[in-house]
Amino acid sequence: MAQATFDKALVEAIGPSEGTALRIKQAVLVVLGIALLAISAQIKFPVPGSPVPVSLGTFGVLTIAAAYGPRLGLTTMLGWMLIGALGFDVFAGTSAEMNGLEYMMGGTGGYLVGYVLATVALGWFARFGWDRSAPKMAVAMLVGNALIYVPGLLWLGQLYGWDQPILAWGLTPFLVGDALKLALAAMLLPAVWKLVGKARG
Repeated sequence: MAQATFDKALVEAIGPSEGTALRIKQAVLVVLGIALLAISAQIKFPVPGSPVPVSLGTFGVLTIAAAYGPRLGLTTMLGWMLIGALGFDVFAGTSAEMNGLEYMMGGTGGYLVGYVLATVALGWFARFGWDRSAPKMAVAMLVGNALIYVPGLLWLGQLYGWDQPILAWGLTPFLVGDALKLALAAMLLPAVWKLVGKARG
């Protein structure tokens, strides 16, 4: 019974669920998701002394992952990265001088790997209904953030050397902002699920 209740991510519970209409819905969601990821990545704030800016990118990644589920979320994430690899300005720190694969292999590279890991994890948490409870969603978001930071920090260490202040560059400046984004995302998905439940009722 629990599996039947908590086997769908948010977008899977809304709209068509089979046939051509489902494929159209999925295609539209992928396009919208890529657009939202690109926009959220551009809302950024430089951190003095750090090669990685603070952006709403992690908020967009984790929220879309939980709302879309593992497969559609991963498709959206990889589509966004492919567009970025082609040189389009969809990442937080791209510029005319550094974009595409060159940017992806720079200081942000490990975080992009983490985005993929976090997307799969948040998508599976959603499969088990964690996105319908604010406390469980907060825990899921913490896990997602950890999966982003671990490869991000390892990448920075390998890229710049472990004698550099890696934690000061890639972790500590972002903790407060990430806590706020985490709290917002943890409240957003359960609230939307309540609206969906009321609409069905």
